[in-house]
Amino acid sequence: MSASSCALPHRHSPSLPATRAGEEPVSGMVASVSQDEQGVVTMHDETRHGLEDGDHVSFTEVCGMTELNSTDSRPIKVLGPYSFSIEDTRGYGAYTSGGYMHQVKQKMTVHFKPLSASLVEPEFLISDFAKFERPMQLHLGFQALDAFRAAHGELPAPSNAAHAAEILALAKALPGGGEALGEGSERLLRNLASGARGELAPMCAVFGGFAAQEVMKAASGKFMPLKQWMYFDAEECLEGDGKEALPASETEPRGTRYDAQAAVLGWSTQEKLGALRYLLVGAGAIGCEMLKCWAMMGLGAGPAGHITVTDPDTIEKSNLNRQFLFRPWDVTKPKSVCAAQAIQQMNPATKVEARLDRVGAETEEVFDDAFWDQLSGVCNALDNVQARLYVDQRCVYYQKSLLDSGTLGPKGNVQVVVPRLTESYGSSRDPPEKSIPVCTLKNFPNQIEHTIQWARDLFEGLFRQSAEDVNAYLSQPDYLAVLERQPGVRKPTLESIASNLVQRPVSLEQVRPSTLGSGYHRRDGVAPQWHIRLRAPELLHRLPNPRPPPAAHPPRSPPHIRSGQPRP
Repeated sequence: MSASSCALPHRHSPSLPATRAGEEPVSGMVASVSQDEQGVVTMHDETRHGLEDGDHVSFTEVCGMTELNSTDSRPIKVLGPYSFSIEDTRGYGAYTSGGYMHQVKQKMTVHFKPLSASLVEPEFLISDFAKFERPMQLHLGFQALDAFRAAHGELPAPSNAAHAAEILALAKALPGGGEALGEGSERLLRNLASGARGELAPMCAVFGGFAAQEVMKAASGKFMPLKQWMYFDAEECLEGDGKEALPASETEPRGTRYDAQAAVLGWSTQEKLGALRYLLVGAGAIGCEMLKCWAMMGLGAGPAGHITVTDPDTIEKSNLNRQFLFRPWDVTKPKSVCAAQAIQQMNPATKVEARLDRVGAETEEVFDDAFWDQLSGVCNALDNVQARLYVDQRCVYYQKSLLDSGTLGPKGNVQVVVPRLTESYGSSRDPPEKSIPVCTLKNFPNQIEHTIQWARDLFEGLFRQSAEDVNAYLSQPDYLAVLERQPGVRKPTLESIASNLVQRPVSLEQVRPSTLGSGYHRRDGVAPQWHIRLRAPELLHRLPNPRPPPAAHPPRSPPHIRSGQPRP
């Protein structure tokens, strides 16, 4: 895939039912409901309702305005993050207190054009509103590429002016080509033709993810499918923003693993990538994806290049379904170490250093001036706002570029921070986090909400999940055969079943509170009240306090400064 790529239209059926989003329905506590032509519902001050215009809701336990307490759902219109309007409530009783709002998911039928019709009259999902005219131009360009390959048996060659001119002529000959291909389209199609034989790992990752998501959408009907074409280009990644064609010497193959990438970016850019020195903070789901792309691209693989990845967290079994650099035998090992070893197997030339230090005020002796000065840039792969703000402050102080990203369920965000050009991450404030990251919950709980969720998770693991495993084993004849196909969970699941069936309590004395410390058998051999006493020393042993004894002359620590203020 070159610097421009497309997602194919949905072809599973001309129409199918789907919900507008795949997230779980939201609920919230009602603070007031007005008696107006369009009744205004105000939520509790600390809870954003998370709704969109057109969503449907129902109400329960509303006092006073009891007419709302029905099973029927009603559409809403969002007025703000804490309020929305519903139907005419002037004839209802006066609201007095209480009540809960519950979102009700609505199915809708989505219609799709067949491929032959959508080629002529396409519908686009805009990926970049700064390039509003690009989708139609790329739509014609990709059809021209298909026509070129049908005629010549191969795609256009890199830096071949004759091939690029033929692509432009083929695109203009298509229906609508004369009108759509205006100013700037010649450069765009020239770059599209020159990079057609290339391959960029990040593009492959993005559109591979899109394709996998469309399969899941078709199978589940839970998410809204792409409708109907989506084009994405990153022409600004090319040398000089792609304004001038790359010479043949920049794109000709050299017999290395980067030939396909240099066919798009050029060898000068490839050498710059190899010389970068980057810090990656966090080696979780996003961190694994970043490291994989960096290794495949050769970032930090040159003589002067280097990657530092730091993460104090260890690998949990629950990480394996989304942090793909880890394997079942890596459980309990440091994430940064295992991730670094994995990418060195992908690209032995990658120079990567794994650290277990948190990037924070307590490790400023480790990540000192000399460390920050030699960096080319920083990438955040963190799971909490406080850590992001700290790294952002350091990047502002040392004038380093920052790539920040995050995920929450099916949603994601990314922010590129360039010194003296863009605002910093801390210049705007995000809404408060609604969910607690797993690694924070397991290893670094620091708020009352964390302890409550920790107790809920512990209860579910002790008294629900193990019981469900036993019931499935006893009721499903093919349970063991199914379990054999899940090597990552097979052994602990079988141990849990054996513990519950063989080592279960057989007398009342074994389950009395006074004997829980010695006679109460759990699948992990530990009574519930001892989890905290045993877990804390284990955590301190695996992750000791990184703060060294105070130095006689503490290193210089930058003050809190405003975004964009240059380093003195």
